[in-house]
Amino acid sequence: MRSKFFLFIIILIFIIIFLIFYKGLTNYSIYTPKINIENDIPVFSANIFDSDLQVSSKELFDPKKSYLLNIWSSWCVPCRDEHALLMDLSKDEKVNLIGLNYKDRLNNAKNYLNELGNPYSKILVDETGTIAIEWGAFGVPETFLIYENKVIKKYIGPLNQQFLIEIKSLIK
Repeated sequence: MRSKFFLFIIILIFIIIFLIFYKGLTNYSIYTPKINIENDIPVFSANIFDSDLQVSSKELFDPKKSYLLNIWSSWCVPCRDEHALLMDLSKDEKVNLIGLNYKDRLNNAKNYLNELGNPYSKILVDETGTIAIEWGAFGVPETFLIYENKVIKKYIGPLNQQFLIEIKSLIK
């Protein structure tokens, strides 16, 4: 009798643990980072892609213009997926695309842009990943819509057609 009771308690404990883990796995929104908007852009300086020149964020962003800062890398597969949308968006004169090349090798990044095209008006280099951290990025790709030197929208992951429509409506 005692062994049956012990077996029942062990099975009950495993069921409770299973339910807790199952609930945690199905509630994936608890792992989604909070996206704060209307934050000032960080103050930083970075090297311009394929040059020895440095630029500061104060020189780069004009408060009267809209910008889309896209954090990308040649080794990032989702970055390839969104690249055609960025090429399309680069034709819109209402927004300036700035690329932030994240933890990449210069030759790989050049080959990537030669193969797919360059949608960016300027590309900054972030070899160590610290600039992306200052922006509050969690990975690549991430995109920040900027107006009046404030982040008004943040897109985590690759851009898609729905995001593109939203961006175009926000920059009108």
